Amino acid sequence: MLQLDQLTLTQDDFHLTADWSAGLGSRIALMGPSGAGKSTLLSAIAGFFAPTGGAIRWQGRDLRDTPPGDRPVTILFQDQNLFPHLTVAQNLGLGLRPDLRLTAEDNARIDGALDRTGLAGLGPRRPAQLSGGQASRAALARALLRARPILLLDEPFAALGPALRQEMLALVREVADATGALVLMVTHDPEDARALGGQLAFIADGIVQPPADTTSLLADPPPALRAYLGPK
Repeated sequence: MLQLDQLTLTQDDFHLTADWSAGLGSRIALMGPSGAGKSTLLSAIAGFFAPTGGAIRWQGRDLRDTPPGDRPVTILFQDQNLFPHLTVAQNLGLGLRPDLRLTAEDNARIDGALDRTGLAGLGPRRPAQLSGGQASRAALARALLRARPILLLDEPFAALGPALRQEMLALVREVADATGALVLMVTHDPEDARALGGQLAFIADGIVQPPADTTSLLADPPPALRAYLGPK
């Protein structure tokens, strides 16, 4: 279980609090105005932004002193985290062994992840030779290999068109089902939140509201969320 225990994040005049928990297998969309703190919350969970109060706990253990690389987290950003000087297969290999001293078994797992995400035969390519959708698939394939229990998505599909974005979200659901991961996804689009399934946590007035069922929340939004969504 991920627990945001009276968590407080501050920087200059920015202030954000959260006090809720979510279990393995949860799928939570994070929505809110630009600058509300969606990406900052993910950065804090991943270990790149230090809390000023409270705690981030995983299975009861405070992660405060745990370096980012040792946290039970995989995070995808808009640039897909792919290193341009490495092949697609090598980029995936980093999810298994940071030193890329890959065994035959490792390479077989990489080929399996490429096949599972529709990238069979593309392992020797460089990221620059991939389409936007293929790069997104490669990033998700690495997340599949890492199999960390928390998957954080910071709008990694924002540059994709609606149809391809829905395809990527379906793949996210497949990866989450395969790994059992808790998914937290930043989005501005209520349709993406619906496609993810699960719950929605809205950020307003410096508070990350506890997650609630996405369909119910969007059908009858509280005033702050209604104002954010605008007229139907």
